[in-house]
Amino acid sequence: MVLEKEEDALEPVSPSSQYFNSSALNVSVLGVLETEVPIDDSKTIPLVRDVFLPINPRFSSIMVIDENGEKRWKKVEVELKDHVFVPIFPEEMSPQFYDEYFEDYLSKLSMLQLPQSQPLWEIHLIKYPTSNAASTIIFKIHHAIGDGYSLMGALLSCLQRADNPSLPLTLPSVQPRVDTSGDHRTIFKTVPKIFSLLFNTVSDFLGSLMKSSLVEDDLSPIRSGDIGIEFRPIAPTTMTFSLGQIKQIKATLGVTINDVITGAILLGTRLYMQEMSKGSSDHSNCTALVMLNTRMFRSYQSITEMVKPKAESPWGNHFAFLHVQLPELVASTELNPIEFVRKAQQIIKRKRSSLAVYLTAAFIEIVKKLKGHEVAAQYIHKTMVNASMTVTNMIGPVEKMSLANHPIKGMYFAVAGNPQSLNITIVSYVDKLRLTLGAEKGFIDAQKLKSCIEEAFQMILKSVACEIQQKN
Repeated sequence: MVLEKEEDALEPVSPSSQYFNSSALNVSVLGVLETEVPIDDSKTIPLVRDVFLPINPRFSSIMVIDENGEKRWKKVEVELKDHVFVPIFPEEMSPQFYDEYFEDYLSKLSMLQLPQSQPLWEIHLIKYPTSNAASTIIFKIHHAIGDGYSLMGALLSCLQRADNPSLPLTLPSVQPRVDTSGDHRTIFKTVPKIFSLLFNTVSDFLGSLMKSSLVEDDLSPIRSGDIGIEFRPIAPTTMTFSLGQIKQIKATLGVTINDVITGAILLGTRLYMQEMSKGSSDHSNCTALVMLNTRMFRSYQSITEMVKPKAESPWGNHFAFLHVQLPELVASTELNPIEFVRKAQQIIKRKRSSLAVYLTAAFIEIVKKLKGHEVAAQYIHKTMVNASMTVTNMIGPVEKMSLANHPIKGMYFAVAGNPQSLNITIVSYVDKLRLTLGAEKGFIDAQKLKSCIEEAFQMILKSVACEIQQKN
């Protein structure tokens, strides 16, 4: 990072952005769009210049250090040729051949850090047909620019509805849970709820501090515990689930879509761990960090609204980690797949309703003020290192999208630079849910883990069908 006079800088860098671009952490998001038709790259530069760059000043800024040692965003001239790449693969090969080439390219891209001397983003155009797409577009954007919510909003502002570009894309809004358990105004119901909130808050906060500093997860088939995992290649592997089937499970069990897919992930991961460890149950202490969007509104706002001062859903990094213990497997004769969904619902609902995430955020802010952002970043790094995996999800549009008249067949994203052996990302698009495994290459068998999660989902679906039959 360059040393600059304070008056030349655009604005201060937020604490969370400093954490993600520090000596301890250097995290980027890889967003992948699969097109139905071959890419016409002649439109790329004008589209990036006229549509992408104006979205937010961050896309035209670099991080600099002022005379007081504070990081700031500085506006610079963007050399688009340094940000847009069109790799050359062997010509006229099969889609299966390009599948391997593309996966290798994406894996190598995940290892490379974005240059600090220029704005922290890149676009890669893969003009070769894979099994999933005629062409593929990769957006690599540094996490310091914003979290998944911000970057999804930026991406959607570049896209149009494929069926009618004049109409806006529709995004499913996330409604808050409604408590239908009756009148809570009586003192007999209010006081226990307050004590429960206080107990859960203290318990979760202290537990989070322990997990982030002293208590490590067990070494297991999904956690190598090695130093420097963030510098190793990942093997991004995707799988697709039907939103219709997920909603069927959701309606039957009275849970959320997030509960259903999280339950399938927890069960599938346990099945994988059991298979890879030959039935050993020595991995009881296994935790997933589930990302929680802490904005007041969780449905997307327009970019114009997000960048306003005091916006209700502001641009930037606004999230917290929830520590979710993976339920242990019982004997196969007693295994009820639905219980993994219910456990996911119970744990996430309880932790969301406590105030621990806000206390943890305040604690990190205190660490930053007392010891500096590098020490605070090391604390966040330790939080990730001590856990076994991270799970994060995003909501995508209901309608099919188009980018410069290129209909988008599918989309997914992955995280690069996370110091864990396993990162799982989820995004919805039209009537599908796409799940991506960012697995440490050479340590996790991504294909086997994929099959275990798919098997877990089918087990849950089958159990729900049996429950419906029993009720009828």
